Amino acid sequence: MTVITTIEDLRQLAQRRVPRMFYDYADSGSWTESTYRANESDFQKIKLRQRVAVNMEGRSTATKMVGIDVAMPVAIAPTGLTGMQHADGEILGAKAAEAFGVRFTLSTMSICSIEDIAKHTTKPFWFQLYVMRDRDFIERLIDRAKAAGCDALVLTLDLQILGQRHKDLKNGLSAPPKLTLPNIVNMMTKPRWCLGMLGTSRRQFGNIVGHVKGVENMGSLSEWTAKQFDPRLNWGDVEWIKQRWGGKLILKGIQDVEDARLAVDSGADALIVSNHGGRQLDGAQSSIEALPAIVAEVGSKIEVHMDGGIRSGQDVLKAVALGAKGTYIGRAFLYGLGAMGQEGVSKVLQIIHKELDLTMAFCGRTRVADVDRSILLPGTFPT
Repeated sequence: MTVITTIEDLRQLAQRRVPRMFYDYADSGSWTESTYRANESDFQKIKLRQRVAVNMEGRSTATKMVGIDVAMPVAIAPTGLTGMQHADGEILGAKAAEAFGVRFTLSTMSICSIEDIAKHTTKPFWFQLYVMRDRDFIERLIDRAKAAGCDALVLTLDLQILGQRHKDLKNGLSAPPKLTLPNIVNMMTKPRWCLGMLGTSRRQFGNIVGHVKGVENMGSLSEWTAKQFDPRLNWGDVEWIKQRWGGKLILKGIQDVEDARLAVDSGADALIVSNHGGRQLDGAQSSIEALPAIVAEVGSKIEVHMDGGIRSGQDVLKAVALGAKGTYIGRAFLYGLGAMGQEGVSKVLQIIHKELDLTMAFCGRTRVADVDRSILLPGTFPT
């Protein structure tokens, strides 16, 4: 039996166990995938300063994200189609996050619904919102998130239109999958996945099907979603959503300093430096490269978080050193889920936590609050 020690171990296992169209959906970017690759590789350029003869007792990775206590500065990012990586995937991810003491973020485009997650958890989770043309539906989604006890709303700003993802087009991505001959042959090689899917009724977009007039199946859903992502989204909509929500608002998808200033003006509680995992504008900066300038501009006025490329606790520490008050794991979470279900998500969190804790100690720090860019080797990190 393979001993799992890294996120890469889980990625390889997920690749063997998840049908190709869904694995590729998680593990790909748009166009040439240059930004997708840079998100990860730019972390590797940053070097750490090892310190010795420092008292390393009493270490803690605990901190707060938007005022909420978390076991480490990590949340699970919103990921669409999660319940296609593993049966009931969103439920399993939320349960693992709750047990570990970090927040789970449910995507609008999830397979399991808001109500499913609330039913299977005992603590609050976060909900991620896409803005659709059907504003009545958006109002109902916000109200459902309130009713479920969500204690933060994550509003994604960088998917007004969909980036071109070549693997998804070639695979004919759909939920549930189209029963073409190549897909059937591929799924026959994934018996664990097939058994899981046979054992659940959750195979469609649970937040949408049955909640929108005329959307009762995948055919009508595809037609609806093709028309619904709203290219007119603007900062006035952000203010409207903040008022309608009334709680903590996190804006996801900020890459530019000017947009960061507008995020502050909107009254949001936090922003996430993010390029959608390299799945939208190929050729954009990596998230870790964009982070320092945004922190320098608005970090004293708004809580700055980041996602994109995090595959280890060392990556988390480097982001915190450059000013992030929180980070998000999307692909790492999906690798664990696809590989081993809830146990795999727990394993991801354990791996990242241990790497964060040990690396922090080697750099001479015992608390997240004491981590700053002085733990990084000058000249190796973006400024």
